[in-house]
Amino acid sequence: MNNKKFFAAVVGLGLVTLSACGSSSDDGTGSASRTVTLVSHDSWAVSKNVLADFEKKSGYKVKVLEDGDAGQAVNKAILTKDNPQGDVFFGVDNTLLSRALDNGLFRSYEAKGADRIKAEYRVDQDKHRVTPIDTGDICVNYDKAWFTEHKLQPPTSYDDLVKPAYKNLLVTENASTSSPGLGFLLGSAAQYGDDGWQGYWKKLRANGVKVVDGWEQAYNEEFSGSAGGKKAKADRPLVVSYASSPPAEVIYADPKPKTAPTGVADGTCFRQVEYAGLLSNAKNSKGGKAFLDFLLTKEFQQDMPLNMFVYPVVEGAAVPAEFTAYGPQAKDPETMDPAKIADHRDDWVKSWTSLVLK
Repeated sequence: MNNKKFFAAVVGLGLVTLSACGSSSDDGTGSASRTVTLVSHDSWAVSKNVLADFEKKSGYKVKVLEDGDAGQAVNKAILTKDNPQGDVFFGVDNTLLSRALDNGLFRSYEAKGADRIKAEYRVDQDKHRVTPIDTGDICVNYDKAWFTEHKLQPPTSYDDLVKPAYKNLLVTENASTSSPGLGFLLGSAAQYGDDGWQGYWKKLRANGVKVVDGWEQAYNEEFSGSAGGKKAKADRPLVVSYASSPPAEVIYADPKPKTAPTGVADGTCFRQVEYAGLLSNAKNSKGGKAFLDFLLTKEFQQDMPLNMFVYPVVEGAAVPAEFTAYGPQAKDPETMDPAKIADHRDDWVKSWTSLVLK
């Protein structure tokens, strides 16, 4: 999901993140190059040994080009689709999927292991242009210490966020540039309907919501409950982030606290699914296909929770107990039909921009 890799950076966790200027060329058949280039948002992370195992078995070396927040990365990939920066794109989610598909970003490929993907996450099954990789929940997080100190109960729902008690406490991401920001907007649209979400955002704006460009700034610089926020002396105790952010704050803290310093307002969640696909003009299509196969292996799927703080989508992939202990998935998150997102997303974002940013 978006830039949750901050937690790993804080403690120097051994992750592989290489940079690349673009995809390596081949002989026109998509088979000559022994380097495969992955284009992703900034949250990509994998254990060194897991990636090394893929490289050893496949014979391909992997280069990674991280390209900002998911919304920015998808938009750039579309603009460069005729001469793509890489071979595989990872990180387009259900909020932006139709934009990528409508613009011909991906070519068809049914990855090995796709039959083991849980049914609720499968999409585009007639063309197989994208492969579901992970899932998680976009939710408002809160700083437990701040609310204890101020003797205030943390919010639990969308309705709570517009109450006077929570004035000037929430920071969220720009819905036009950030996938968690867009997910929060879609969650409010699912909660209040086509005729009610704009009125809700008017109230939220009047209640002092702060909007920043992306997750990195919102969580690490503005949110008082994060490790980064504490260092920056941030003053917003509410942030749009993920249900998996609290376990990250525990797992990579030193010393490790007994309980998570942050919590989740469970009634503010929206279910997100991330996909990967073979870029339509990939120069190393054979290597790209091998990499997509790798993303569905049990080895990679079970590696994701403690690296990218997301849940696997493949049947039988185990989730570490320490991950679920501090941040279980939302019990009843808002969801939205991908077709409805496709029909309304751009208009909703345009209206949201006029309501909140102007």
